[in-house]
Amino acid sequence: MTFSENKGTAGDWTVRSPSLSDRDFNRFSAFIYDTCGIKLPPIKKTMLSARLQKRLRQLHLESFTAYLDYVLSPDGQAKELSHMIDVVSTNKTDFFREAKHFDVMTSLVLPDYVQRMTHSSHKTLRVWSAGCSSGEEPYTLAMVLDDFFSRYPGLDYAILATDICTEVLAKAEEAIYTDEVVAPVPPVLRNKYLMKGKGSYKGFHRVVPELQRKVTFQRLNFVDRDFRIDQKMDLIFCRNVIIYFDRKTQCTLFEKFYRQFSPNGYLFTGHSETLEGIGDRMERVAAAVYRCRK
Repeated sequence: MTFSENKGTAGDWTVRSPSLSDRDFNRFSAFIYDTCGIKLPPIKKTMLSARLQKRLRQLHLESFTAYLDYVLSPDGQAKELSHMIDVVSTNKTDFFREAKHFDVMTSLVLPDYVQRMTHSSHKTLRVWSAGCSSGEEPYTLAMVLDDFFSRYPGLDYAILATDICTEVLAKAEEAIYTDEVVAPVPPVLRNKYLMKGKGSYKGFHRVVPELQRKVTFQRLNFVDRDFRIDQKMDLIFCRNVIIYFDRKTQCTLFEKFYRQFSPNGYLFTGHSETLEGIGDRMERVAAAVYRCRK
């Protein structure tokens, strides 16, 4: 397996890099907030500068002012905006992250749905991994759901996985992970759903094709006005995402989630996140797990 990286031309960058002024930081911060809802307080200035440096290098631009002017141009909106969002968004994830959620899912949520689905025409559980990053969460969901529904012939599941970052979505669709990354996967599921690499792929695992086909990846920006998903969702996993949004954006997002739910759907949030004051139509059923009152 080989990986390529466009390092651009070094030029004078080995001597001096441009500095991000307060004025330009404020312009970037306002633009990023308007574009994708991510709030960047002044403490994030150094982080933003470091992350954007590589885009300036690749585009051979000499200042942050020139870069932002380019991003704001029609050509930049078409060619560069997605790259900028990829750079500034945070994409931390793991297989079986916050593992208690999957225990709640198999002991409480899925038995509830089995009972409902057995007596209705609704035979496919629809799950949305909102903010899926590089795919560890939706593939974890697929392993758990596939293993669970193997005991219930006639019932099925489908997973939609979305993220704003095109770079991590490409990695998720590739479905190849290092041995270290897949270490949290229980051995019985690892043996069933992951293929161990050999030769040039030694040190890597790949998700089996049957499981890959159960997950559909799609780029989606939570703050887009035309935010829309065709199917109603039974389960929504949106974990460790809303912490990057202010209260106004959080309220707008949960209103969108509410409209997207099927009756009595379940929402899973990060354990450090709370719906207090913004999710009054959600009933808490376990730690960071809510049922939609609908």
